[in-house]
Amino acid sequence: MKQVVQNYKSGELAVLDVPVPGCKPGGVLVRTAYSLISTGTELMKVSEAGMSMLGKARSRPDQVAKVMQSVATNGVPATYRKVMGKLDSYTPLGYSLCGVVEEVGAGIDDVAVGDLVACAGNEHALHAELNWVPKNLYSRVPDGLAPRHAAFGTVGSIALQGVRRGEPQLGEVALVIGLGLIGQLVVQLLAASGVRVVGVDPDPVRCELAERLGAAACGDPASAAVEAAVADLTGGLGVDQVYLAAGGGSNQPVELAARLSRDRGRVVDIGKCRLDLPWNAYYEKELDVRFSRSYGPGRYDPEYELEGRDYPIGYVRWTERRNLACFLDLVARGSVDVEPLVSHVADFDDAVETYQSLKDGGLKAVAVLFRYPEHVGERAAPEVAVPTVHVRRSEARAAGTPVRLAFVGAGNYATSMLLPHLAQRDGVELSAVVTTTALSAANAQRKFGFAAATTDLDAVLGDTSVDAVFVVTRHSSHAELTRRALLAGKTVFVEKPLALTEDELAGVLAAVEESGNDRLQVGFNRRFAPLLREARERFGARTGPAHLRYLVNAGRLQHGSWYLQQGTEGSRFAGEGGHFIDTASWLLDADPVSVYAVATSGNEDLQVVLRYPDGSTATISYVTSGPAGFPKETLDLVADGRALRLDDFVRASVHGRKRWVSSRLPRARDKGQNAELAAFVKAVRTGGPMPVPLESLVATTAATLAVQTGLAGGAPVTLARPR
Repeated sequence: MKQVVQNYKSGELAVLDVPVPGCKPGGVLVRTAYSLISTGTELMKVSEAGMSMLGKARSRPDQVAKVMQSVATNGVPATYRKVMGKLDSYTPLGYSLCGVVEEVGAGIDDVAVGDLVACAGNEHALHAELNWVPKNLYSRVPDGLAPRHAAFGTVGSIALQGVRRGEPQLGEVALVIGLGLIGQLVVQLLAASGVRVVGVDPDPVRCELAERLGAAACGDPASAAVEAAVADLTGGLGVDQVYLAAGGGSNQPVELAARLSRDRGRVVDIGKCRLDLPWNAYYEKELDVRFSRSYGPGRYDPEYELEGRDYPIGYVRWTERRNLACFLDLVARGSVDVEPLVSHVADFDDAVETYQSLKDGGLKAVAVLFRYPEHVGERAAPEVAVPTVHVRRSEARAAGTPVRLAFVGAGNYATSMLLPHLAQRDGVELSAVVTTTALSAANAQRKFGFAAATTDLDAVLGDTSVDAVFVVTRHSSHAELTRRALLAGKTVFVEKPLALTEDELAGVLAAVEESGNDRLQVGFNRRFAPLLREARERFGARTGPAHLRYLVNAGRLQHGSWYLQQGTEGSRFAGEGGHFIDTASWLLDADPVSVYAVATSGNEDLQVVLRYPDGSTATISYVTSGPAGFPKETLDLVADGRALRLDDFVRASVHGRKRWVSSRLPRARDKGQNAELAAFVKAVRTGGPMPVPLESLVATTAATLAVQTGLAGGAPVTLARPR
C-alpha cells in the first residue's frame, strides 16, 4: 500500500510503498476514503523538517533538553548515533480520516466490515491507504454524512474539546484568536451553543469566512474594529472567554486576550502559540488560564487509546471517542458546516506536490483533503456531464431592419418583463405571438402590437421573415421548443431554464450540431444589470481566489402556482437557480467544477456551494422561509483585500483602498432585462457574437442540474468535462 512519509533530517517528503498493517485484536483495519491535512500542525512539522539542525534545535527546545539528558546518561557518541538514527528515518503524517472497515479484529463488536468510520490519532489515522485503528479512536459515521465531511472528525474533536474547556454559557460573548481550520470550527461550535463570537485574524478572507459561518464580527488584531465590536457586544465589560487558536512566535494573542477579557474571564489555549503571560494584566483580572489537550480525555493514555479501556461515563462524560461521535453528529445535523472550509481536494498520488504547494504559499487553504483511489467509502462520486459543444458553425446571418421577432408564450413574465422593453425599441418588429389558447394570443397582440396572433407554431418556425424566436413557456417545454427553433434556423432566446434534465440538454446540443446553428441565448439577465456591472468594474481585476455569498430570499409561492408542479416542471431551484449560478460565474469569470448542495426537509431551502478552477467558492443560499419585507437578493464578493456588496439591485458598494457607494437615492430595481434584450437584438441585427458564449450557458445549466443530483446523493457532484 502507499503512505505519505517525511524524513525529518533532510525534509524529504515521499509517497512510499509499505506493507499493509496487520489487523490486531482490539481494533479494525480501515481503507481510507479521505484524509485531512492539518494546515496548522502538519505544515509546522513539514516546515521544521526543512530547517537546518540549529533551526530544528531552536524550534524544539523540549527535544534539546531530552538530548542533553541522554548525553549526561549515555555519553556523546551513543546519543549522537541515537539522535541521528531517529532523525534519518521516515515518519508518518496525518491524524484525521474517514474510511471503510475492511477487517475487524478480535474483541470488536460495534462495527462490521463495510461500515464507514471516522478515525483519529497521529499513529493510526495516517495519510495511508490502509490503517489499523484501535477501538477508542474510531466512530461510526452517521447515515447521510459525506465521507469527505466525516474526515474532519479529529480536528473537529480538537475544537470541540477546546470549547468544552471554556465552559460557554448561553448569551456569553467569546473571542477567537486565529481563524485557521481549528478557529473556524470553534466559531461554529460556539455559535451553535448560543454564544456571540468575535474573531481575530490578519487575513480578511478568513475573517469574512468566519462571519459567514456565524461570527458576529471579525477583524485584524491590530485594528480598532475588534475592540469596538467587543465593547459593543459586552457593554464595555470584556468577553467571557478567549480561545487561542493561533500559532507562531508572537506574544500578541495572549496580550490581546488579557486586554479584551472581562474580570475573571477564561482563556483557553488550543493552538501552539507563544505564552509569555503578562503577569500584571492576568493577575489584576484574575484570569483563568486553561489548556485544552487535543481531542479530549484519553489522549496520551495508552490504556485508553491502545488497550481500549474506556472511562466510565459517570466520571468522564466526554472522552476522545465521545467527542468524535458528537462532532460527527453535529455535522450530520447541520449544526456545523465544514464544506465552506474545504479549499482544495487533491488526489492522494499528488500528496508531495500538494504539501510543497502549501509550504511555498502557492496553495492558500483552510482545509485540504486527500481523495483516495476509487473514492472508497461512498457510492461512485456522482457526476453531471458538461457536454462539449460540437458545432459546424454556419455563417451568422445579419437581420435586416427592422429585426422581426416571434414569441412562443405570452404569460406573466413575457408580458411584464420582456415585451414592454421590446415593444418600445426602435428597429424591432413583433411579427407573431404563438400560444396554446387563442384568447391569450389575442390579448398579447392587442397590448403589444404583434402583427399576427396564432396557435400554429410550425407556421411561425417556417416563416423565413422571422429572424428570432423567444421561448417563454412553462419550463418543461423549453428544451423541445428551443431544439425545434434551432433546427428551423432561428436565433433563439429561451427563458431559464434551458433544460430540466441531462437528456434535454443533450437534445438541444444535438440540434446545434445538426443544424450548425448556435445562435442561442438563455434569459440570464442579472449579469446585464447596470448597477452590478458598475460595481464589478469598480472592484477591478483580482489575482487570488474569491469567496462569494449570494442570499436569495425567494419567499413562499401562492397555492396553485404551476411552479409547484415538480413532477412535470422540475423543482423550483431547477427553474430559476440558473440565474444565480450564472451571476456567480460571471463575477468570478469562470465556470464551476463541482457542486455541493444540502437542503431542509422538502428541499425548499437550499445551500449550494460551487467550486471554481482557481479555488474560488460561491455559496448560494436559496430560502423560501424568509420574511416578505427582507430584500430578495443580497450578494457579497471578497477577494484580494476588497469586498463588493449588492443590495437587491438597488444599492451597491465596493470596499478597498478606496470606497465606492452607489447613490443612496431611491431608484428603480433594474435586474438587467432591458440591457440583455438590447444586446440580444444587436447580435441578431449584426450577426455578431451572442451576448453569452454557448459554452457558458451549457456549463450553468449543467451546474443547475447537478444540484438535484447532489441532493439525491448527499455528496459533492463533479462537473465532468470530456478530455
